[in-house]
Amino acid sequence: MPVHTSNTNWILETSNTAYAFGLNEAGLLTHRYWGARLPRLSDYPPAPNPQGWASFNNPAQLTPEEYTGNNDVKFVEPAIKVTFADGVRVTELQFAGYEVKDETLFMTLKDSFYPLTVTLVYHPLVEYDLIERYAILHNSGDQSIALERVFSAQWHLPYGDKYRLSHLAGRWFDEFHIIREPLTKGTKILESRRIHTSHHHNPYFAVDRGSADEEQGEVWFGALEWSGNWKIAAELTDFASTRINIGLNDWDFGWELKPNTDFTTPHAYAGYTANGFGAASRTMHDYIRSFLPHGNTLHKVLYNSWEATTFNVDVESQKRYAEIAKNLGIELFVMDDGWFQGRNLDNAGLGDWWPDAKKFPHGLQPLVEHVNKLGMDFGLWVEPEMVNPDSDLYRAHPDWVIHFPNRQRSEARKQLVLNMARADVQAYLIEHLDKLLTENNIMFIKWDMNRTVSEPGWPSYEGEQREIWVRYVEGLYHVWGTLRQRHPHVIWQSCSGGGGRADMGILHYADQIWTSDYTGGTSRLAIQEGFSQLFPANTMEAWVTDMESNLSVTFRMHVSMCGSLGIGANITHWNESEQAEAKKWIAVYKDVRSIIQLGDQYRLHSPQFGGGFSAVQYMSKDKSEGVVFAFRTHIPDPINPFAVQLRGLDPDALYTVEGFEGVRSGAAWMNIQNVFKLANFESTVRRIKKVALGE
Repeated sequence: MPVHTSNTNWILETSNTAYAFGLNEAGLLTHRYWGARLPRLSDYPPAPNPQGWASFNNPAQLTPEEYTGNNDVKFVEPAIKVTFADGVRVTELQFAGYEVKDETLFMTLKDSFYPLTVTLVYHPLVEYDLIERYAILHNSGDQSIALERVFSAQWHLPYGDKYRLSHLAGRWFDEFHIIREPLTKGTKILESRRIHTSHHHNPYFAVDRGSADEEQGEVWFGALEWSGNWKIAAELTDFASTRINIGLNDWDFGWELKPNTDFTTPHAYAGYTANGFGAASRTMHDYIRSFLPHGNTLHKVLYNSWEATTFNVDVESQKRYAEIAKNLGIELFVMDDGWFQGRNLDNAGLGDWWPDAKKFPHGLQPLVEHVNKLGMDFGLWVEPEMVNPDSDLYRAHPDWVIHFPNRQRSEARKQLVLNMARADVQAYLIEHLDKLLTENNIMFIKWDMNRTVSEPGWPSYEGEQREIWVRYVEGLYHVWGTLRQRHPHVIWQSCSGGGGRADMGILHYADQIWTSDYTGGTSRLAIQEGFSQLFPANTMEAWVTDMESNLSVTFRMHVSMCGSLGIGANITHWNESEQAEAKKWIAVYKDVRSIIQLGDQYRLHSPQFGGGFSAVQYMSKDKSEGVVFAFRTHIPDPINPFAVQLRGLDPDALYTVEGFEGVRSGAAWMNIQNVFKLANFESTVRRIKKVALGE
């Protein structure tokens, strides 16, 4: 049983880890342990009982409560802040019982006076060594309660103040950089206020004791399953207690919890490993692949014609690019922006989701049929959450956008944001996109979102206006989920100007994430390394484009082969040699993509922290074959050797590694230094194969 209970203590065990909490002598639900699974239930420490009282240091500050209320003498980051109908802003949560259903633990807390119940939900994902957590708030009274902060979880680290926080930061065109910094006393805030996940931070964290690396060291890690505003508050107190709060962002958040209603937070996930950042990543990769809509489906090599044509699309030009793409070995042809009504530049058409009558007088069918006859699937770009003021939709429904009365509607990219919280907006998008997918054999949709919110108002809504931040995302999930249900064969991609909407929440609807609008070969290596901290390679769409065209096609292909390979260059500008080079590597990728997309990833040498060399390895789950990519960008000393030790092999089996002589045991390959001789801006791909005894 993964859930062990008593009247005062609860232990959650996964295959290799454990999480424990209990009631202390003061009756508070208090964290006990989070780390490696111990042999006996009695091995886990008791709930702590801080003693003593002083004017400024008191037990309430020292107690690691599982879900801290906003109480006057605690002075730590609370998990919940509410205002009751009479204006009281203090919550006193007391233990009221528990229940276990379907290997899930439900802990009930009730306010000591007011009709507020908080149910903490814990679900151990045994196979993945993860704990899933969320909270359900219920108002059993006859007056509304104003919610001002509702985190999904508080995660407590073992006592100590020498922790290091790892997180992902960046900006548009430069996402997913790994930041590793000491946690100092106080609270470190990471967040998005942009109505999507954002390019700047990601709802992911990893904490270690300052010495972990890819293969060794204790790491506590986690992420939030949510595609809107979020917040991480990493707090180190003056009493050597460290906690990570994660959940909805309370900035400009408000929710009216009406009588006899519930509010459920997004789900949070966290885990522990003693085997470094690499093991933490592989844990998350395996779990994310388990719930993707098409998690075990190998993604096809695609061509997207945007950079070749921009808005100048029509039937004949797209047919021509499709024919060239087919000759390269492309399996999926995607037409990007410019295909829908009135869309000649970025100033018109968004919202009018039907084919432009001038460009496609007979609809999309002739083009789709041509692509299918070539033996390729057909895909399409959409941006459903946006509208241009110059569109039939906006002229008919100017009130459908997010706006405040008496304030100018700020345009960005000449577009406004539709209010996805509105039922009529949801119905409109479902109707038009469903029609598009029903009438055409479309197998792939790139769902884009190319601006963030401004003037976050909803004038027609009679409730709490600040609910828009949550209801927008719920509306997005409803539209996307309905379309997925009606068209389960379609592969969806989440794009928001690159990696602006990359999170576990959207991956319940999309199979892929457009990692970054930056598609050059060199800096892209660091972006991909950061992305891989949380996300598996099959979710990482990676294009070869004409950006950094001074680099060889081979180098650019190798960079993109580290994920789900696509081509976005103007392939009519490639000469015969370049086309042949691309065709060669597409064939190689098809041969190894099952290893890359569904196997285990090992970051052998960091492009961000390792100088001008980098290397990444993928191994099949059965350890029978693998592939290594190695890159050199720039190192001042040209004779400086680049050597890596392989990972993830069966130590007792025998392997060959392409480019190296001899047959060695897995243990040997993982302990010897394998030297790669690469000039500046060179790369290589090496196959790893298990061999039978006697071969």
